[in-house]
Amino acid sequence: MASCSPTIAVALILSYFSSPAAAFNITRLLGEFSDFTTFNNLLSQTKLAEDINRRQTITVLAVDNGAAGGISSLPSDVQRKVLSMHVVLDYYDTAKLGAIKNHSALLTTMFQSSGKATDRMGFLNFTKRSDGVMLFGSAQPGAQMTSHMVKSVASRPYNISVLQVSDPIVPPGVGGSADSGEATAPAPATKGKKEAAPPNDKEAPAPAPSDDASTDAPADAPGPAADGPTADGPAADGPTADGPAADGPTADGPAPDAPAHKKSSDEAADAPEGSAAGRVVAAAGLGIVALLMTII
Repeated sequence: MASCSPTIAVALILSYFSSPAAAFNITRLLGEFSDFTTFNNLLSQTKLAEDINRRQTITVLAVDNGAAGGISSLPSDVQRKVLSMHVVLDYYDTAKLGAIKNHSALLTTMFQSSGKATDRMGFLNFTKRSDGVMLFGSAQPGAQMTSHMVKSVASRPYNISVLQVSDPIVPPGVGGSADSGEATAPAPATKGKKEAAPPNDKEAPAPAPSDDASTDAPADAPGPAADGPTADGPAADGPTADGPAADGPTADGPAPDAPAHKKSSDEAADAPEGSAAGRVVAAAGLGIVALLMTII
């Protein structure tokens, strides 16, 4: 009996010192649930599982295989940051979360302890609504609380608690995730330019001006009158199809396209009057000359 006591004592000592380190293994724990295979693999690939296993008190917010796809699509360095946002540095089960004062709390994550988080990026906001729904979200300004707790997956008080949440929690600006979302923004602008091209092609032919010019011309005017008014005055001052205007032909007369024979006939009508006046003046001149000759 006495010979066995040292052996038992050594075993108890080894068990005491080794138990904290082997308190849990997150990979084995999640391995019991097929719904979290993708999330579990990501923890192993990013080496985050090793950091979790070194902790003595932890809460893991796991997402199922369908929701974990959003994390898998991120670059490897961003994956680790996002996954560490799902590891809270304290033990929280559903009962403890429900008992939080004022139903709201700021939770510290493993991302915050890594020293790579800026501002409040490494913290989580927790809120319990009046209807009992528990919400989680990044504490970064502008972030929304879109992930809610689904159920408790596993717990070993007061070492580890695994809670399922509906959606991944991705802080704004955590890495290249925000920029990659904006990379596709210019595409709609290119599409808009292509849609704007057809109106320009339709406007290229310009039949409208010629149609408008024809409709502006007088209905009863002869062909040449369609050239419209000259630069020196309106067309109303020029000759029309009914005959010369009251003012007669002037310097502001019709355009060069006006009928030449019309103008010649008007001048021929004025010629006799000019000749008679000339004869009167000539006769008067001869009378004055004759009178002067008589006086002399």
